[in-house]
Amino acid sequence: MKLFEKTGKMALGSRLRLMTARITDDAARIYELYHVEFSPKWFPVFFVLSEGGEMTITEIANEIGHSQPSVSKIIQEMTVAGLVQENRELPDKRRNVAALTKKGASISMRIKVQSADVDAAIETIISEARHNLWEAIAEWEFLLDQKSLLRRVQEQKKLRESKDVQIVEYEDQYQAAFRLLNEEWISTYFQMEEADYKALDHPKEYILEKGGKIFVALHNNEPVGVCALIKMNDPDYDFELAKMAVSPKIQGKNVGWLLGQAVVNAAKELGASKVYLESNTSLKPAINLYQKLGFKKVVGRTTPYERCNIQMELKLS
Repeated sequence: MKLFEKTGKMALGSRLRLMTARITDDAARIYELYHVEFSPKWFPVFFVLSEGGEMTITEIANEIGHSQPSVSKIIQEMTVAGLVQENRELPDKRRNVAALTKKGASISMRIKVQSADVDAAIETIISEARHNLWEAIAEWEFLLDQKSLLRRVQEQKKLRESKDVQIVEYEDQYQAAFRLLNEEWISTYFQMEEADYKALDHPKEYILEKGGKIFVALHNNEPVGVCALIKMNDPDYDFELAKMAVSPKIQGKNVGWLLGQAVVNAAKELGASKVYLESNTSLKPAINLYQKLGFKKVVGRTTPYERCNIQMELKLS
């Protein structure tokens, strides 16, 4: 259809629904062709009952990947049609068991004959087509199980929006933003501590002049995020990733990821072998970000922060 040439892949769902409707309409006529009174939407439930015998609604739903209400409705329709019977005489009356009736079993045999012709017809389409749709559907199902379409769109949205974010090195003009952004998030979840004031009130003396770096994320030339790479006087670690803060109004645009990458890349350029950080497990998005950057949990180190309950490291060499 020319419509889909105009809409592009945005209309994937609409195009699939049209194809599904087209095939379902043909399927209904195919059942009529073989003189079988049957609705195409019943087939998955009917098939598992014909193969598995007695089954509960839950078992059927799990087998075919449908919701229990959807399966219950189909069972009711098939019961009215005389193909299925429920609540057979079993010791456990709480189990709602369904099974094919004699009529259902008879139709099952007739559908098997019909099925052979349908399979052969679909094989002719596959042989005429450039792409095997049956195999492609299986591949798409697998890929969407690994990562949903929603999550993929979210990632593309972040990627596009992150192009509007610029990461720059710290200048004196950003001192107020460096403190404000950090104080904002710390005060939201915890309390400011003595070690915070040292770094935020004197970033030049405490961070930059000791060999560290501070990066600032700009969106429309406005500081919206900050992160520091602090030189450590420690035999195990060269630097600490610290004082990362992103404005709530800009979250969701990959700012934390961009700042984290800038800090890690700077550590590599400075010849660091390991980078250390401290955080709190209640900050799940932050922990996920650190893990994405490659940080792993470590234990047994002292910390000046009361709010710290997790320590992590990143090995660079």
